Amino acid sequence: MDPNNQGSEEYGHDADGSTPRQRPPRDALTSDFGQHTPALARTVQLVSGDYLLTVNPVDGSEIEVCPPGERPGRPVKLTAAERAEITRAAKPHVPPGPARPELPLLERDGERERLVRLLARGRSVRLIGPAGSGRTTLLDAVAADCADLAPDGVVRLTGFHRTQTDLLYDLFYAVYSAPLYRPEPDELRALVREAGAVVVLDDVEFGGAALDELLDATPECAFLISATPDVPAPSADSMIEELFLDGLDRAGGLELLERSVGRVLTEEEANWAGDLWFESEGLPLRFVQAGALLRQRDGLRARTDAVDAFGVFGDIPADAQPSDTDTGAEDDVVPLPSLAEGAAPAPLLASRLSASARDTLRFAVALGGEVPHQAHLPALVGDTHADAALGELLGCALVSPVGSHYRLAAGVRTQLEAAGYGEDAQDRALTAAQHYAWWAGHPSVTPERVCAESDALLAALAVLVPENTPPADDEETTAVRLARTAAPAFAAGLYWSAWERVLLAGAEAARLSGEVSEQAYFQHELGILALCGDELDLARTELEAAIGLRGALADKRGMVAGRRALTLVADRAGDTPGLGSGPVSAAGEEVPDARYEESASPPGGVPAVFGAAGHTPPQPSPAGSASASGYGAGEFPATLISSRSGGGAHKVSGIQRLVGGARRNIVAVGAGALLAAVLGTVVTLGATSNPGDAPSDRVGVNPSASAGGDDDSLGADKADDGSAGNDSNGDTGTATSRPTDPGPDGTMGTSDDPTPPPTGGDEPSDEPTGTKTPGGGGSTGGDGGGGTESPRPSGHPTPTGPTDDPTTPDPTPPTPSSDPTTSAPASPEPTPDPTTPAPSTPATTTTASGPASSPVQTASEPASAPVDTDTPTPVI
Repeated sequence: MDPNNQGSEEYGHDADGSTPRQRPPRDALTSDFGQHTPALARTVQLVSGDYLLTVNPVDGSEIEVCPPGERPGRPVKLTAAERAEITRAAKPHVPPGPARPELPLLERDGERERLVRLLARGRSVRLIGPAGSGRTTLLDAVAADCADLAPDGVVRLTGFHRTQTDLLYDLFYAVYSAPLYRPEPDELRALVREAGAVVVLDDVEFGGAALDELLDATPECAFLISATPDVPAPSADSMIEELFLDGLDRAGGLELLERSVGRVLTEEEANWAGDLWFESEGLPLRFVQAGALLRQRDGLRARTDAVDAFGVFGDIPADAQPSDTDTGAEDDVVPLPSLAEGAAPAPLLASRLSASARDTLRFAVALGGEVPHQAHLPALVGDTHADAALGELLGCALVSPVGSHYRLAAGVRTQLEAAGYGEDAQDRALTAAQHYAWWAGHPSVTPERVCAESDALLAALAVLVPENTPPADDEETTAVRLARTAAPAFAAGLYWSAWERVLLAGAEAARLSGEVSEQAYFQHELGILALCGDELDLARTELEAAIGLRGALADKRGMVAGRRALTLVADRAGDTPGLGSGPVSAAGEEVPDARYEESASPPGGVPAVFGAAGHTPPQPSPAGSASASGYGAGEFPATLISSRSGGGAHKVSGIQRLVGGARRNIVAVGAGALLAAVLGTVVTLGATSNPGDAPSDRVGVNPSASAGGDDDSLGADKADDGSAGNDSNGDTGTATSRPTDPGPDGTMGTSDDPTPPPTGGDEPSDEPTGTKTPGGGGSTGGDGGGGTESPRPSGHPTPTGPTDDPTTPDPTPPTPSSDPTTSAPASPEPTPDPTTPAPSTPATTTTASGPASSPVQTASEPASAPVDTDTPTPVI
């Protein structure tokens, strides 16, 4: 049977009797090298409170603030016809097979009338009874009697594996029309407060404060709640009535057994039923199961009689049911079951069922008592007619309805496990998980159908997750694959408690198997779920963990989805995403991460260290208290430390971050432009200056002075006796004669050095200093300033023209240097006319200890200002 087709497929007709449409041709096996095109991922967009949630099964769900145009209006209530359709869909499907007799409600008339009377007054009632006492049957009868009491009718809910929050949402969807919309808690309570219905709640598993919260949230509803004695009682001040449901008396048990068998009991069977009543304390479930045992016994007896009547090879009538096991009947008599078999009839009943029914029981034991839907039984069992096995189990009272599906009846699982039905539970759970993983991810399966099968899915995960191990290369474990396919369906079906449970199971399975990418997906979904529930701290923790795992895997799309959700968390918490929650810009786009060993500024700029609240700038240390390290006493260099968590002391808006980043860029660009302008100005001024002022014109091309190889000179031109020449390098200034005799002490420049001979005249001078008086010899200028005299060769008159100017080169050609490293002047210079008179210049007196301070510097002293030697002296 096709799980996707609920109608009949016999005789080649559809459920409506029409001829089926022609099946579309299959894809060619050679197309795309035998690879089929993968189906598109099924995404669902729904609204949860203020958020727009897009369930994405590939990269993880995406969440954002719901735009105004996407937010639905206020939900409206369902009509009576729509409520009836929802109530019919909430009931379990009737299994195929022969019709079963309708059993009456015995000895419950008093409880039934009292319950209806209390509900009509608007009172809530809690019905307490052990498992198998007939609570569900009594609830069905009371619900039928109260159909017209409330304006919103009767709402049937199940409390099996449901919390009070789940029940509030179930009540909301049973009264209001709100597809793909999950209201926030405040809006939910405001809406269910207006609901006026009789709520029939079966198999509730909580009490106390949780039950009080459920009743307080729905003041206009009257609840009929059924629970077992082990469920916590409501609080003492709660306004709820309690009614305890006892078992049947002996007469009621015998009557129920006769109704179940369909005939009057024999004396032997009546005595056996009396012992059973004493053993079972009158529970109706035990009498229904005992009736199934008697029917099986009648079938075995009919089969024995048919063999005797028609022979071994004869046709056996249809009412003779064959058995798969040997009953051990002798002398055409099938004995009654023992009292122990009657008290725990599950193994004996199962042994007389078909092989498909027994395999179905093994799957139910492996799944914790959950019976798969009849549409899945052919695929699980491997029999095309296995869907009829559910009818056999229901006829024997081995299963009972719970919500919209079936479970093993009370005590049946324990009895079957003792009989060995749970030996291969691990393999059965693995087979069921593999099937459900394929089925839940099929495009034709709606999220509502997956939610209806949630208990079986979660039961399979509960068995497989603790035993999960790392898979082989390029493989995925069954538990992780099942959780990955079921989680988006639970989210889209708005069954979020199951969504949370499957995400937790999937994250644990992925951790045990070492599947990092799958673990990142589950933690991302847990963060989205926590954000929808306004649990911001938990959402931040899960999302940061998911981003870290995806960053290690270089999953860029997954990281972007996580960072966008983390930005929304920071926005809701009032934090600044750019400072503490990772590199996320104001709009949620991805910003490259900085390496941990590098210094990285936040995307919005580095905040001021001392400008924010809570920070005090360090005070300058007193004078003289600075240490050798440069910091004052008790001072340390200020360090800006930014946390990677969502919170931070510096909270700036997105506009301020953008402006701060732009200002920093503008300052950097301006500084670079200013530096370029300064360098350009310097280069331009150097290129356009006077060539005569270039430093290269003032520096000789000869190498630096150094001692020669054959004398102790420094390579300078030596003056002959009685004559002196200009420096060979063309340096300005006039060379002065220095003493060569060190004197008695052997040290030059002391007071005992001999006086040098007079210079500049034909006769020696009588002055010890070598200075002529203003009237004699013409050694001084016309201004009487006393110029410095230079030694001249004998026989040559002392020139009175430009040669007295220290800036005028000597007309006498320089004496060739004995040092071979000394080169000639760079360029010949014109020789001035010796007859041309020179202007008077200030003179300095040369003493024995050295030259006195004067504007004219000696060769051993650097010039204080450059002198242009290329400019010719005008002739007067």
